[in-house]
Amino acid sequence: MKTYFSYFRTIGFFLMVFFLCGTTQADNQPQKRGAITGGIEHSMPDWFKESFLDIQNDVKEASDSKKHVMLFFHLNECPYCDKMLKESFSKPPLKDFIQTHFDVIAINTKGDREVAFSKDQSFTEKALSQQLKVQYTPTILFLDGNNNAVARLNGYRSPTKFEHILKYVNDAAYKNTTLEAYLDQHVEKSVYTLRDNPLFKPSSDFSTIKTPLAVIFEDSGCDECANLHDKLLNRDDVQQELKTFTVVRLDARSTTAITDNEGNKTTAKDWATKLGLTYRPGIILFNQGKEVTRIDGLLFSFHFKEVFRYVSGNYYTHFKTYNDYLAERQNELLDKGINIDIAE
Repeated sequence: MKTYFSYFRTIGFFLMVFFLCGTTQADNQPQKRGAITGGIEHSMPDWFKESFLDIQNDVKEASDSKKHVMLFFHLNECPYCDKMLKESFSKPPLKDFIQTHFDVIAINTKGDREVAFSKDQSFTEKALSQQLKVQYTPTILFLDGNNNAVARLNGYRSPTKFEHILKYVNDAAYKNTTLEAYLDQHVEKSVYTLRDNPLFKPSSDFSTIKTPLAVIFEDSGCDECANLHDKLLNRDDVQQELKTFTVVRLDARSTTAITDNEGNKTTAKDWATKLGLTYRPGIILFNQGKEVTRIDGLLFSFHFKEVFRYVSGNYYTHFKTYNDYLAERQNELLDKGINIDIAE
């Protein structure tokens, strides 16, 4: 009997050791790193100008041909760049219009090519992008015959909106009016009906708000506002980031009296003009009464919610730019095995 029980005690001991060793081995396995998906390889159209990146010279050549220079700041695998290239630069009628009236020069925001931006200033592509505070890609800068920036787009624009901006520059309307005023006059005014949302809080005095503040400017000409509601504001992860914010939606065409973040009496229309918003929905993020950053182009959910975290977590006080923050944030999530879809 003793031998019988000893036998099973021995078997039990080895089974326990085997189980513990197996568990330890599994627990010690390195965390599988997450992956970034959604990036799209794209190439610049072959009709973009083969520039030596002497921008002053490019501007002179364009001016002699009665054209403007368009600097197209892009990033490898940028889904927004790919979307805009396909929609506006690769098919008529915009492709033909751009080829006729603009010399387009591609600038890679992470590139190392030397750019002679003016007579006295030369930068690498990356340094120039930093100098110009390029936060989103594509960023498009339009230059006149004197090498002055006459319009700037910070992010994707739909073909319909982009067409108006191209005509604004080509017609040199910038000599007489602002891009904001031009778009307000020319954009179709009845493509969208403003929607309510439980996230929105009523407010008419923004100088009294102590929490992080998100002011969303919409109007009836907004062809991207439905996307904001249907694909962003209804997501749980986005709503989680918005919890610490007071979120207010304003009709950018309203003339009802309000008080802005600095205590000035104004209207939503005048405030949007003062802020220089050329995109709807334009979103301004404030903290402690000061503008921290803004969203004035299309963003998919990951980049969208991270902008809010950048502000609410005060990360803007630790990182020089949002892009610096984003690079570290992505690595943090990937190290935890979390996958990131940048085009969702």
